[in-house]
Amino acid sequence: MNYIWDLLIRAREKGIPESSITFVPAQRYSPYMELSLNELNTTEIGQQVELNPYYRFETLFKNWFHPDVQEDAELRAVLFDIVIHFLAQMDMYEGMTRREYEIRFLLQDLEQGVLGPEVAQHLALLNRDEQEQLGEQLLRLHETGEPIALLRQLLRRWFPRSLIYVNREERQEMLVYIGQPDHDRNRARVNILLLLFIPIWFDVRMYWAHHFGLVGTDETMKIDSIALY
Repeated sequence: MNYIWDLLIRAREKGIPESSITFVPAQRYSPYMELSLNELNTTEIGQQVELNPYYRFETLFKNWFHPDVQEDAELRAVLFDIVIHFLAQMDMYEGMTRREYEIRFLLQDLEQGVLGPEVAQHLALLNRDEQEQLGEQLLRLHETGEPIALLRQLLRRWFPRSLIYVNREERQEMLVYIGQPDHDRNRARVNILLLLFIPIWFDVRMYWAHHFGLVGTDETMKIDSIALY
């Protein structure tokens, strides 16, 4: 890690809130690096991060910490932290495509409950990669209008053993086999997909760790490992 944006991206991946990180000007630093880390190859993120403010932002900070300026030290420290957080956010937005912005805005709407509080609650249990994958599929849904195909793709990505069976002969019915245990995180990931991709007229039956029996398929006909249809 050498840049403030790199550090904040690592923090997001580890689930560390950006608000818990405080940036302070380093007393001793290398003129060739932005972050002043005790170990150059460290992957740990502390609550207080020292950096060289003159590495990229000399014009902005050259008078903030002049040796002759002694007053308002606490105020200058707080403003320094706020400004560095703002600059890091600008760094992370640079180079984003229009589609990436659309995904960010879409996820923001979901977080704010635009599609209901239940969707917002489930979204909070997804990690960053899963949220971005969900946003990408929702954009594709708007473009293609193929909810079942997109649901199958994303479900298989999150649950590699999953299977979807669609019965359109007698009624609109969908059987979803997950292949993993039923617990809170898995249920949140499945429920948000069902809420966002399944047409309301479908009757959905869920099967978690055990598949329902299929005559002629030995893997689904094992004793004590069969779910009833």
